Amino acid sequence: MAKLVTWSQYRASIGDRSTLFAQVAEACSIDRVLYPGSYVDLSPSTAFASVVYVDTDSRAQRFFADSELVGRELAGRTRPGAGTQVRFIGADYTVPLDLPHAHVDLLISLYAGPVWEHCGRHLRPGGWLLANASHGDASLAALDPRLRLVAAVHHRHGRYQFVTHGLDRYLVPKDPGGVNVDRIRATGRGVAYTQPAFAYLFEHA
Repeated sequence: MAKLVTWSQYRASIGDRSTLFAQVAEACSIDRVLYPGSYVDLSPSTAFASVVYVDTDSRAQRFFADSELVGRELAGRTRPGAGTQVRFIGADYTVPLDLPHAHVDLLISLYAGPVWEHCGRHLRPGGWLLANASHGDASLAALDPRLRLVAAVHHRHGRYQFVTHGLDRYLVPKDPGGVNVDRIRATGRGVAYTQPAFAYLFEHA
């Protein structure tokens, strides 16, 4: 049996992303969230009412299966109205999920691979994608005309800073001739940018 790993333990190794999602919640009107490749990162539920977590890892399945433990982990950490619905799907997100299309307000892609390409169908028009450069997902998103960059997110000394002005400085390739969608997909590597950020917030047209 897989060893039980909790959000508290995971948070100790990666840091607490609760403040990241609190800032997203303050900037955007979001109720429903989809988080593919979540592992046991429960932080979105501190900021949003309804979050669907998706992962194939058996440790994540064990963690989310214990609703009392999940409740204890969230206790005292949620914004008003947040954390009311926590759902876990033990599945590979690259295979179609049994979820409605155009239903969620926020799609999260952090260190999980090509989430946008496989799960973008679930994001409603006018919703948001939060993606980082890991596995090239932010780079693929930047090349999609349906998405518009609305903020760059920096992470320094455990704090998150959102930049909403001067966004033309971001997502500028160091080598414009080397930007190729097929190459990004094949290698799983993002584009090197002149002004990098921890993550990027896109709005879905």
